[in-house]
Amino acid sequence: MTPPLRSPGLQVTEAGDTGLVLTRSFAAPADLVFAALTQPELLRRWHGARGWRLAGCEVDLRPGGAWRFVSHGPGGAEMEMYGEFREVEPPARLVQTEIHRGWPEGAALVTTVLAETGGHTTMTVAVRYPSAEIRDQVVRTPMRRGAGESYDRLSSLLDHEKRDHS
Repeated sequence: MTPPLRSPGLQVTEAGDTGLVLTRSFAAPADLVFAALTQPELLRRWHGARGWRLAGCEVDLRPGGAWRFVSHGPGGAEMEMYGEFREVEPPARLVQTEIHRGWPEGAALVTTVLAETGGHTTMTVAVRYPSAEIRDQVVRTPMRRGAGESYDRLSSLLDHEKRDHS
């Protein structure tokens, strides 16, 4: 296992031959973090690295329900991801498949667990890719930076939402 890779606030660790685990803490309750991860009106406000925006966001939040994100980035770049929810247990757990348009094989399985203690929530995202090759391709991309920036944007949104609801 390789050592954890850090971004401001984000820890990324390889797990086994095909997995990654992303961990990030937020100064917000789990129900607010869960809402920000699943409600299109909130997702559009934070999802994506700097310079990217979520242009398309469809979420049918139920087991068997589909989701689809289309992001637009610098220079006209576009990224599409989609999948299906397998488990939806607010505000603690989501299990879903994830496919990126252009992947040569199968779906990743993404399990997100939110654990709240004293109004702070630790989010652990375990991703199991269909093969070691796909996982290694992901590791070679700027995923760490992009996810770190995206979760920094989520943290700012959560701070703003907490102020608006207090």
